[in-house]
Amino acid sequence: QITKAIIPVAGMGTRFLPASKAQPKELLPIVDKPIIQYIVEEAVASGIEEIIFVTSMGKRALEDHFDRNFELEYRLQQKKKLTELKEVAAIGKLARFAFVRQDKPLGDGHALLSAVPFIKEDEAVAVLFGDDVVDHKQPVLSQMMKVYNRYQDPVVALYEVPKKEVSSYGVIGGTEVGARTWEINKFVEKPTPRKAPSNLIVVGKYVVTPDVLQILKTQKPGQGGEIRLADAFIARLKQGKSMYGCQFKGERFDCGNKLEYLKAQLHYGLKRPKFRSELRSFIKDHC
Repeated sequence: QITKAIIPVAGMGTRFLPASKAQPKELLPIVDKPIIQYIVEEAVASGIEEIIFVTSMGKRALEDHFDRNFELEYRLQQKKKLTELKEVAAIGKLARFAFVRQDKPLGDGHALLSAVPFIKEDEAVAVLFGDDVVDHKQPVLSQMMKVYNRYQDPVVALYEVPKKEVSSYGVIGGTEVGARTWEINKFVEKPTPRKAPSNLIVVGKYVVTPDVLQILKTQKPGQGGEIRLADAFIARLKQGKSMYGCQFKGERFDCGNKLEYLKAQLHYGLKRPKFRSELRSFIKDHC
């Protein structure tokens, strides 16, 4: 049973400047809920009980968001805004939260190592990055856990994209061994479309086993002087060990991309009965 998740949120969010100049990019809202809360709710809905955020300077607002705000709750109570009070009070109760700072920006693998003190040596852990929001009745992490429970090896989330787009992502090669389940034999970072082993990209959601964390501890920095999780997966494959991919169901929005972020706003706005009719009319009038 996987009960812990690491969420690295130490990045600068430069693609969203100037909006991210004074607030963490992860707190930008989709309708009225921050991006990061969608990620946390996915984890909790999948059975995660403890979440370790790996942060950096300027991310204090993330801690505040998942903490109690007694003054706000008191004022909402006084004004009889009970719906809002219930929503706000529930955030701090979603899970047990811990926060640790990544002392240097040395890659996503280095960020995971910052969280190692919170993880037992024999414990598998979920890793969720703060950009990928997926809408489906079954959370992506829950779909991945089914694959992990069967094979007890690392699992990555897979998403099919047009071949021309693979050069922006990590891409896998492998064999389909079950419904939407792949045994991976190759892991390539940002290949050209011609050299890509498939058009299945790796999305920022993982189940990481203890031996992957051990590889990271001894791994030398790679390109750009960074310790990368992808390099640890490649090293593990070279050792002859198995890993799997879950081609998840659901509609994905890469909220680290401005256009995708706008699409997410429309998607989740249209799901709200309160906004649906007027939003549809607005889209129709302006398209």
